[in-house]
Amino acid sequence: MSLCIVSMLFLVAGCGQKQQATSSSSDKNSKIVVGLDDNYPPMGFRDENNNIVGFDVDLAKEAAKRLNRKVEFKPIDWSSKEAELKSGRVDVLWNGLDITEKRKENMLFSDPYMDNKQIVFVRKDSKIKTVADLKGKIIGTQSGSTGEVNINKDKALKDSLKEVKAYPDYIAAFMDLENGRIDAIVGDEITGRYYMSKHPDKFAARDIIIGKMTSFGIGFAKDNKKLRDEVQKVMNEMKKDGTMAKISKKWFGKDITK
Repeated sequence: MSLCIVSMLFLVAGCGQKQQATSSSSDKNSKIVVGLDDNYPPMGFRDENNNIVGFDVDLAKEAAKRLNRKVEFKPIDWSSKEAELKSGRVDVLWNGLDITEKRKENMLFSDPYMDNKQIVFVRKDSKIKTVADLKGKIIGTQSGSTGEVNINKDKALKDSLKEVKAYPDYIAAFMDLENGRIDAIVGDEITGRYYMSKHPDKFAARDIIIGKMTSFGIGFAKDNKKLRDEVQKVMNEMKKDGTMAKISKKWFGKDITK
């Protein structure tokens, strides 16, 4: 009987060692699954050939290349991004993700790599010039976005509005703005100005800042510090050798990274 037990112990120990080695190997060579909103130009969106492209997409591809890992871009419901990350369906959130104290409760962040703020976008013929002019108006924003959070935080502003409409993405919000279904949008300056540049005769930006200046960061699961540190290391290298600046100039015409 004791001989059988000893034999079983050796078998279990052997299986355990094999499993650990396999896991270590897969960690090194496995792909990184990036969760993103694929309708969020210029950070991550689909081009005319339905390929996912963008500033953050280029950053993620370069980081994965330097880590000798494959990368997969997985479109997700942005309002459920924390659940996607926590469940392990995605490894990182990399798509113009604002670093906030609330989000820090549910995920780890990289160092900030770009600043951002929430401003107001209107139609070209709009008479909205100040925050007071938003009173009684229908305002659009993206569901789960910093814009939505900032509106909800500002009780005086929210109470003054006729309605706040949350959209799955900013492209849908701009379409409704163009068609007169809403009066203005509160959204990311970077994304809004990029969309405006493609439709210069239809929209205008107002220097009405809703909430505080924020910074973009890469989000990781709370228990995935190893991946966070690996990605941060290559991000630092990309900043130092000018690769990040080169990618920024490609999408924004200048280096606007931190």
